[in-house]
Amino acid sequence: MTTVQIYDDHITLGQLLKKLRFVDSGGAAKHFLTVHDVRVNGEIERRRGRKLRPGDVVEVLGQRVRIEAE
Repeated sequence: MTTVQIYDDHITLGQLLKKLRFVDSGGAAKHFLTVHDVRVNGEIERRRGRKLRPGDVVEVLGQRVRIEAE
């Protein structure tokens, strides 16, 4: 499992996808979420604006990513 540290109280799913280099922009994130199953804490999520907080686990294209606070 990979970890991503955040410096604020949350990061959006779209921002995370950009940080992980799955997409280049918010529009690409929106399309990515319609084509691929992305799970947040085990549930499929389609909203790029979904707020992720420390402790959340995101599964995308076979990768598991845990959000951690700095």
